[in-house]
Amino acid sequence: MAIKFGTSGWRHLMAEEFTFPNLRICTQAIAEEIFKQKNHNKPIIVGYDTRFLSEHFAKESAQILANNGMEVRLSGRDVPTPVVAFEIIRAQAAGGINITASHNPFDYNGLKYSSAWGGPALPEMTHAIESTAAHIGEADVAMRIKPEEAHVADKLIQITDFRPAYVKHIKSLLDPKPFKGRRLKIVVDALFGTARGYLAEILRELGCEVEVLHEVRDVYFGGTGPDPSEKGLARLMEVVKKTKADMGLACDGDADRFGIVDAGGTYLTPNDVLPLLARYIHQSRGWEGIIARSVMTTHGLDAVARKYGLELKETPVGFKHIGEVMNEADSIWPSTEGEFVMGAEESGGFTMRGHVPEKDGILACLLVAEMVAASKKTLKELIHDLFAEVGVHITRRINLKATADLVTSLKEQFSHKPPIEIDGLHVHRIVDMDGFKFIFHGGSWLGVRFSGTEPVIRLYLEGESEKQLDILSKAGESLLHPSHNGKKKDR
Repeated sequence: MAIKFGTSGWRHLMAEEFTFPNLRICTQAIAEEIFKQKNHNKPIIVGYDTRFLSEHFAKESAQILANNGMEVRLSGRDVPTPVVAFEIIRAQAAGGINITASHNPFDYNGLKYSSAWGGPALPEMTHAIESTAAHIGEADVAMRIKPEEAHVADKLIQITDFRPAYVKHIKSLLDPKPFKGRRLKIVVDALFGTARGYLAEILRELGCEVEVLHEVRDVYFGGTGPDPSEKGLARLMEVVKKTKADMGLACDGDADRFGIVDAGGTYLTPNDVLPLLARYIHQSRGWEGIIARSVMTTHGLDAVARKYGLELKETPVGFKHIGEVMNEADSIWPSTEGEFVMGAEESGGFTMRGHVPEKDGILACLLVAEMVAASKKTLKELIHDLFAEVGVHITRRINLKATADLVTSLKEQFSHKPPIEIDGLHVHRIVDMDGFKFIFHGGSWLGVRFSGTEPVIRLYLEGESEKQLDILSKAGESLLHPSHNGKKKDR
């Protein structure tokens, strides 16, 4: 089996493709690439999430690294991906591995590899790991693994608690003053994932009244997956409404994505929340500089940038690209300077100046709570205020199943002869850095992105009203199935 990294690590069905033998091959490939970079004398951070066998997969990776003579700092408990990223920087490590399949269903597992700068490994590195893994697999190299106890005894594997340093750092990024006297009532949904022991505890320390859902380990994640989507947060929405809480906050399985529920139990998309955070950070911290967003993320961030004189940088999908912008701006912890303000991705990714070049759902949730405490308004009211300031930006995302042949033919068609008109809508500009984004006169847009791992086409829509999104959705259907659409018109 070929080991392939997607936008965020390598992940597959357990026992089918994500197996102990394949994990050993992937870890050995990572070790060899670290040797090539001459970073093998630095420690390696290894963590894991709450999935079935994750701690055993993590120990296996640690043993492979130790067999290569590397010092491994292995988490003593399940740990969020942003915590691994922070520990890499704090320990000046060569990199880090987190065993996780993020928000995917319970029968998946995976491996995220972060480089020495704390961000997700860039394509150059992941391609090298894939190539080395393929060579190891073809050579059928037998890897001898000493028992974990032997490496603990020789101190090559050190069981470590990463939580205290991370929590201290996160609290330094927050302003505790707005919380004083507010006693916000918040429901936290850990979704059976690694945010347990982090998000709710920090909120309580800030003086919030917190009710917690799904904070135990359940390797079946309640029978679904730890996805902080509207569907995945149905229970949180119900409890927020029932208890009349100020908000509901959630993170995915490895706590790098966030989910937000407003007072009254209304789910808000990341695209609803991210422009609010951009404005709040600028106003509360006084920061100037760069907002980085991925190509299919709301242009509401562009409007905030224009309003407040900030710079907007657009990147391909994948938080590693946003992390690269942050790194170039010299804004990664322990620096609190630089030109970076925040990074954002529509799938629930967020980071800010002085933090790690990796998305952090815990930080995003805490900052949303701070923003609500400071404003004394609901999130809906804040969105209404923002729309009055910078214009209305509402979004929709649609996942469509497609045959591999259709995906291939559409890619070729768009690359060679992109449309200048879609279902009567005139295309003003096309952005093709990752998929295709068709921007129409007036600013509405339709994005088309092809999954790299399955025959799925994702449509991204943004406009000023639900009616406009319906028109864009129809245009997207026409674009992807022109012959089908034509038959409909003939009737």
